[in-house]
Amino acid sequence: MTGTTTKPTLTNLDRCDRCGAQAYVRVVLPGGGELLFCRHHAKSHDSKLRALAAEYHDETDKLTISP
Repeated sequence: MTGTTTKPTLTNLDRCDRCGAQAYVRVVLPGGGELLFCRHHAKSHDSKLRALAAEYHDETDKLTISP
């Protein structure tokens, strides 16, 4: 089951745990630990991450170019 996170929004200081790029997804695990992912790695592992997550916070909409 996934929920909405109450943690602050991700900033440019938050880095992907896989590659070090800017993180746009925070996955909070049931035990309280958290993982951060860039859009690429979050998308690559989406179904498994969502199945494991206690909370799944997605800010990839920040990557959309505004007119």
